[in-house]
Amino acid sequence: MALPLETLLDTVSARIISAADELTALDSAIGDADHGLNMKRGFEAVQADKAGIFAKPPGEALKAVGMTLVMKVGGASGPLYGTLFMTLGKELPENPSVADLGRALQASVTALKARGKADIGNKTMLDVLGPVAAHLESGSASIESVRALATESAKATIPMKAIRGRASFLGDRSIGHMDPGARSSEIMITAVCDVLEGKP
Repeated sequence: MALPLETLLDTVSARIISAADELTALDSAIGDADHGLNMKRGFEAVQADKAGIFAKPPGEALKAVGMTLVMKVGGASGPLYGTLFMTLGKELPENPSVADLGRALQASVTALKARGKADIGNKTMLDVLGPVAAHLESGSASIESVRALATESAKATIPMKAIRGRASFLGDRSIGHMDPGARSSEIMITAVCDVLEGKP
């Protein structure tokens, strides 16, 4: 399928920017209350450099998004979301199939595990990205099933105890709160699903 990359990135950026307060509130419960503001700053920088980014071929454009996020997003989120986009840029072919999307996202999950020294079940963004990647690779994914899985997976972090990241310092007190990285990953995946389905 031909991915409408510019529309996808515009929509992802707009959704993350508008969710900044929600993400900051989630992070204030179990982190250092900067996830929303940091992600907003990163995607505002992506939008500011949009002309330069989209002058590049699709793979290079995604890598450029990743580099911008690394440079502009503070905390752990910059390197992690930067790794996500840079790996997608490296792995995605020009006109990817659903299986190609799954393989590229799975490669990103592997890179994120190495970068963050985390795994699925640790109450991080991997708890959304990992299941979605596996579902896309399975060959049975639909846009609706991917959207539903992302939402379910983010909610599933609420009863988890954090093992990695700043939230892990809280121990049992991290239980009962959604992981902000899982929520921002859900927002991105939902935005992509909406664009592919033709929703604004």
